[in-house]
Amino acid sequence: PIIFTVGRRLDLPLVYVGIPTICALSVTHGFLPPHPAPTTISLIYEADMGLTLVYGLLIAFPSMVIAGPFFARTLKGLRTEPVPGLVPERDFAPEDLPPLGLSLFVALIPILLMGTVAVFKLYVPETHSAYDFATFIGDPVVALLIAVIAGGIWLGLARGMSMLALQKTSIDAVKGISMILLVIAGGGALKQVLVDSGISDYIVGLISDSRASPVLLTWLIAAALRISLGSATVAALTAAGIVAPLAQQAAVSPEVLVLATGAGSLTCSQVNDTGFWLFKEYFNLSILDTFRTWTVMETIISVCGLAGCLLLNAILT
Repeated sequence: PIIFTVGRRLDLPLVYVGIPTICALSVTHGFLPPHPAPTTISLIYEADMGLTLVYGLLIAFPSMVIAGPFFARTLKGLRTEPVPGLVPERDFAPEDLPPLGLSLFVALIPILLMGTVAVFKLYVPETHSAYDFATFIGDPVVALLIAVIAGGIWLGLARGMSMLALQKTSIDAVKGISMILLVIAGGGALKQVLVDSGISDYIVGLISDSRASPVLLTWLIAAALRISLGSATVAALTAAGIVAPLAQQAAVSPEVLVLATGAGSLTCSQVNDTGFWLFKEYFNLSILDTFRTWTVMETIISVCGLAGCLLLNAILT
């Protein structure tokens, strides 16, 4: 609805407005904890969550700029009409909306906490009295909880929303992510099936004999699973289960492998991916136009992410 409102007000093609926004969401999905997929992959690889976030931001920004605003310029001539009912029927008055700065601050609280704690740990020894507290508030679950509480107070109760209305809004929000949680659980189950079958040890044995970069091989495994399975989350978690033994053997930062897995899981979204069809239906596109917009955008992010991981690995090693 935000994209449709902006497109209507500025008389711009919806895809031109939507690609940068959706690109930012996709980059977050692939590279940035505390999003569920990178967070879970970090746990599988035993990577430092805060450091993964810092490295992820370094890769996310250039990927987002290239696959977002730059790529969107090639789509200015693609005009579509949104599906009836998706465009907001009325515009909210400025006084009915929370301040932009406050809204952005609340949304960024988890990133600020985790990033600050990651930097803090680089310079402060574990024996420091504040180390355990910093570790606690830098945990993704705690950081998200703090953001939820802050949002409920500053964006809800402080603006006159009743506790009952806030409770209903929170319940509706949980309902909205229930399917995401089920997908993550399914991806974890499939990952464990492959691990228990011994395929991960077999693939790691093949990789160990290869002279190719572990970062590139990790990306290729995740990309192959993405193309065959469709879901980026399932592909990422399954690839993580396969590559996990490699993360313990290879002389590669586990944080970089997390990002390489995330990058590979974004590549070449097509008809077996639910995101492909959501994008198509929301923007009322043909299948061909969806390939030249959504699929190309996802692949650009993936390739830029791979390039960033290879560069980062070269610097760190």
